[in-house]
Amino acid sequence: MTLMNTAGLSEEQRMMQEGVLDLLAKHLPWDQIRKLDDARGFPHEAYNALAEAGYLGIFYPEELGGMGGSYKDIAVFLETLGYYYTGIAQAVTTTAIYAGMHVAKFGSDELKKSIIPKIISGHAKLALAMSEPGTGSDVAGLKTTAIRDGDDLILNGNKVWITCAHVADYLVVIAKTDPTAARHSGISTILVDTKAPGVTIKPLSMLGRRTSHANEIFFDNVRVPATNLIGGEGQAWKNIMKCLGLERMGLAAISSGHCFKITEYATDYAKQRIQFEQPISKFQVIQHKLVDMLIMSETARQSVYRVADLLDAGHPAVKETSIAKIVCTDNNFRCADIGLQVLGGAGYSMEYDMQMFFRDSRVGPIGGGSNEIQKNVLAKLMDL
Repeated sequence: MTLMNTAGLSEEQRMMQEGVLDLLAKHLPWDQIRKLDDARGFPHEAYNALAEAGYLGIFYPEELGGMGGSYKDIAVFLETLGYYYTGIAQAVTTTAIYAGMHVAKFGSDELKKSIIPKIISGHAKLALAMSEPGTGSDVAGLKTTAIRDGDDLILNGNKVWITCAHVADYLVVIAKTDPTAARHSGISTILVDTKAPGVTIKPLSMLGRRTSHANEIFFDNVRVPATNLIGGEGQAWKNIMKCLGLERMGLAAISSGHCFKITEYATDYAKQRIQFEQPISKFQVIQHKLVDMLIMSETARQSVYRVADLLDAGHPAVKETSIAKIVCTDNNFRCADIGLQVLGGAGYSMEYDMQMFFRDSRVGPIGGGSNEIQKNVLAKLMDL
């Protein structure tokens, strides 16, 4: 049974959705996902298969070797990944959007030509190193420094909660190049080779999304060529702001797909679970829970596609992306919570996948700019 229909999608988008699901079923079957989740292993085979099939090119323009996908194309792709398994979705977006988009939008021609084809082919993975032990939502308060020394920058500091850094070839690091500048000034974006002397990456044990988990990073006098500056010295803050629309839409799309997966799983279980001599899906109280989950899934999807349409039309959609991020990630966790209740004791058991859905969904309202921060953005837009 599938509830995530293809209404409103183009023929190309429907074919992409079908192709992605077929590819993942072959290269990332669910018994493997369970093993990877237990072992906290990265889904390398599926990631490489997506790259080899050309799907990672959807994020980038043709002049950089990509497919030049529309925002709607990207939304459909990420929703499909999120529907199949959020771990592979997060693995892709960490490289292709959160880190890779900084290179594609603001990197020098040399960096673009060097890095973007490797991302598209799957030969380079990236991670965005922004959060620090004392600065999460308060990015302007970061302490990591990159001080000029001739033709190099000397990088010192500590980053934490950095998704997929343990498998990354490069880090896109946000650091202070002018520690004396005002809070939002003097911040720069730098491409750092993870194999450079002085870089230490420590995996962290996370509640969910274990196959694309977070890490702590230490920089100890790391020497980086100044040519690895992305977007010019002191330009990081405004460039980060320019990346937020796609980032938040991506998070929302993944959560939308996950809502449908959870709803289907709970519905299938309810139809098979017999109590009082009939499937529990025959009881109105269970029906209403499942219907609520479907409503949340469809509402999430509609908010994502609305944002995609606005972005494709050239609208910045700041308000709409923040709303979509809140709606989709909140709905994702609520779906998982209700789904776990529908399964009862089975939902609380590690023998069923619902516990994984529950764990994996909880990070949504926290990561990528917490939902409280999104509400701050909306309050400012309302002139409050």
